[in-house]
Amino acid sequence: MLKVENLNQYYGGSHILRGLSFDVEPGKVTSLLGRNGVGKTTLMKCLMGLVKSKTGRINFQGKDVTQAPSHERVRAGIGYVPQGREIFPRLTVEENLLMGLAIKPAGARIPEQVFELFPVLKSMLRRRGGDLSGGQQQQLAIGRALAMDPKLLILDEPTEGIQPSIIKDIGHAIRVVARRPIAQKISQSAEERQEVKDAIRKVADTGRVAILLVEQYYDFARDLADHYLLMERGEFIMRGLGADMDKDGVREALAV
Repeated sequence: MLKVENLNQYYGGSHILRGLSFDVEPGKVTSLLGRNGVGKTTLMKCLMGLVKSKTGRINFQGKDVTQAPSHERVRAGIGYVPQGREIFPRLTVEENLLMGLAIKPAGARIPEQVFELFPVLKSMLRRRGGDLSGGQQQQLAIGRALAMDPKLLILDEPTEGIQPSIIKDIGHAIRVVARRPIAQKISQSAEERQEVKDAIRKVADTGRVAILLVEQYYDFARDLADHYLLMERGEFIMRGLGADMDKDGVREALAV
């Protein structure tokens, strides 16, 4: 789905991204970990065309998008949830979600899947985005990206400053979107468990989504990862299968 080859980026004389190469596969979650200031967000901005990469190549679905502007990358199917959410605080929840339909034909409606994953948004459609809690705003930001029906979903630190209950909901949503099995029940309600199964089935009908998850919360990243990348000073110092993260000593490497 996404193939990055030898990507380099500089700020002034500082070499920020150093020859990065990696793939993100459909139906898989690739977790990118690293401490603050190692270049994770710069990489995300390069992938979205918000920052021009100095050298290297970015291929999306077999097409070179290295020089493509941001709106073309979005139109091609890349959804982005930036660090800090960046919702529109003066617009209502519904208006924020409708912004995710900008690339869709006139008259397109907000996909029901968004409300299946985040039911609280449906009950707050008329509330202004700025009046939501931080966790609800994060759900809104993810819902806005999902409204465009992305083929690749990039999430930049979605758990930052979020209460544990909503972190759990976001984890479930990521599993559903990637067509992953649900690890834990959302509740003991059989009706709610069936809603999750129905959501998975509906996503499966539309094709598998590739997910690039940027995260500092180790347990969250590990539990979701099919593959992981560990970044330090603009380069990858470790990579492998998500199932091997504990064995590979990723937690310890993050703490150094």
